[in-house]
Formats: sequence, C-alpha cells, structure tokens
Amino acid sequence: MLNIRKKKDMKTLYLVRHAKSSWDDLNLSDHERPLSPTGIKKTGKIVNFLKKKNIMPGLMISSSAVRALATAKLIARGIGYPADKIKTDPALYHASEDTILDAVYGLPDDLESVMLFGHNPAFTYFVNNYLTPPLENLPTTGVVSIRFNTHHWENISNSGFKINFVVFPKMLK
Repeated sequence: MLNIRKKKDMKTLYLVRHAKSSWDDLNLSDHERPLSPTGIKKTGKIVNFLKKKNIMPGLMISSSAVRALATAKLIARGIGYPADKIKTDPALYHASEDTILDAVYGLPDDLESVMLFGHNPAFTYFVNNYLTPPLENLPTTGVVSIRFNTHHWENISNSGFKINFVVFPKMLK
C-alpha cells in the first residue's frame, strides 16, 4: 500500500531575521531601532522572491522590536498578507532556541505554515539545527523555510524535515 502524505500532514516554518536597522539615532533603545533605507530596499528583494514562490503563511508572528515588526509588515504588504493579522510575541526579542521552540509548540495544529520574525543569534542557532552545512550567520532579511513531516507543531523536534529554501538578499538580483 502506498503511503502518500497529504499537505495537511506537514508543517512549514519560515524563519526571517529582521531587515538591516538604522543606528542614526543613538538615543533610541535597541528595541526601538527602525529599519534603515538599505534594509527596506533589500526586503523588497525578499518580497519578490516570496511572491514568485507563492508563499502565504497561515500566520505571521514577530518579535515586538520595531525593526522586526517593520520587516514583518513590509513582507506582509508585499505578499498580500493582512498586516493587521500579524501577531507580536515579546518573547521573540532576545529569544533563545528554546523560546523559539516554545512559540512554535504552542501553535494550533490547524495552521499549516507560520512565519516568525526575530533576531540573531537565536535564529542562526535555531536554523543550524537543520542546515548542513550550518550558517555562520543568518544575515539581515535572511529567510529559512523548513517543512516538517508531522501533524502537530509540538512534534517538530522529533519529526523528519526538509529544507525548502535558504535565501538572503545578496543572493537575489
């Protein structure tokens, strides 16, 4: 008997590091730093890539930091995801790998795909659990897409997986 997995039986996680931020106002806290013009421009390259791949996550969750949420909003607008539906999770700011897993484990299983927006070093450490060879550094606006062979988000650590893509702005024209 042939065992064919339905798309529903899989979960797709997109991890997006925030775009390049501005250091123009040194009076701002790290949490409040906005995106730089370069960061906004390079995010446009990622938006075009995601649009060509018809990427539309079921949910977007962002760190509460200004630069992460601004990146999420740029990508949401670019791919047609309602920006007012982006959830913020303050725990993703200064997150650890375990914090990222906690955010994912708590997702409802009827969601097939989720896009998380956050920061290094946690995002690099997290994706390196799945990448061979590992990344030295997930660059700003870098995206890693991982498909997990499971029905339940809480089982992603123990399931098979496939890397759908790894993309950075400098890889795109």
